[in-house]
Amino acid sequence: MVEGSMTQGAGQGPEVERTATLRDFRVPAYVHEAGPYVHSAHPGEVASLPEETHPEGYTPTERDLPVINRGDTVQVTVDPEAAAAPQADTGQGPLYVVGDVHGYLDELVAALQEKGLLDAAGNWCAGTARLWFLGDFTDRGPDGIGVIDLVMRLSAEAAAAGGYCKALMGNHELLLLGAKRFGDTPVNSGAGTATFQAAWLLNGGQKTDMDRLQDHHLQWMARLDAVEEVDGHLLVHSDTTAYLDYGRSIEEVNDTVRETLTRNDADEVWDLFRKFTKRFSFRDEGGADAVRSLLDTYGGTRIVHGHSPIPYLLGEVGSEGDEDNSDPVVEGPHVYADGLAVAMDGGVTMAGKLLVQQLPLGT
Repeated sequence: MVEGSMTQGAGQGPEVERTATLRDFRVPAYVHEAGPYVHSAHPGEVASLPEETHPEGYTPTERDLPVINRGDTVQVTVDPEAAAAPQADTGQGPLYVVGDVHGYLDELVAALQEKGLLDAAGNWCAGTARLWFLGDFTDRGPDGIGVIDLVMRLSAEAAAAGGYCKALMGNHELLLLGAKRFGDTPVNSGAGTATFQAAWLLNGGQKTDMDRLQDHHLQWMARLDAVEEVDGHLLVHSDTTAYLDYGRSIEEVNDTVRETLTRNDADEVWDLFRKFTKRFSFRDEGGADAVRSLLDTYGGTRIVHGHSPIPYLLGEVGSEGDEDNSDPVVEGPHVYADGLAVAMDGGVTMAGKLLVQQLPLGT
């Protein structure tokens, strides 16, 4: 089964013949603007994926946010038998996970308040609750740095209350780190000349985020874990088996990722970004077996991930020229792969929903 990738600029294999030129990466218009990012509820205009067949392992260089068909509704049904068993009373608070945020700070605050995790002032009010972010805090939305600042603040506030707020490494954290560290340094993408800076711009990098990015943000991102297991839930950012390339235990994977970032080699970090950008490993035929390969290696009874928007996983995508295009309606997480996988990216960048979910499902 071929894993797909919808993040631009992460070349997947040398068998793809591409012109060695940076013109593969388009620069958004806002880069040339002097004014600040215009805050809007959702980015409305996005291009569609071209309808063409690519060689195995190829990463598209078209924008990866197609317009959703108008009237489509993503109906999410949770099978009670597939839900994990209720957690034992260990004195710990309830467990929550958050899908991809991508700079949508207002939507994040509202979703956390709706679940009773933040008060009206935006402060932690959930006591011993445990909160996990699944990665991808920046890019595409208006205030990625604001999101990181909030998560860092909540980590301190939750710990002081006896709970915790923690976060995983997403591919967009790797992309932002690479853009800041390596800029226009050419990397061996396997599909022509590439740079982190160009890939970051193409994938929704915001000038206002880069302008406000400070050393403590970079240090925080570089120390994030890639994989964790909590209450039988294996938490990862990407729906890929590429984690297996970095270790046979959770500790080994996390150590390997941090060591790779510490060595500060542009090609190594690009390869890490490229692999964490892969997606759809759990979606099609053989998907349940792919999930089991991760669960058998790292533990847990169900995998919970972000990265791939639920409308993509359900095939609810249209073309830019469709007259009946509309915003997707995402009601909650998507359970699939024989009930072994839970998708948490509600597609907030597509005017979907920023998901905050208590685990196990059904609680």
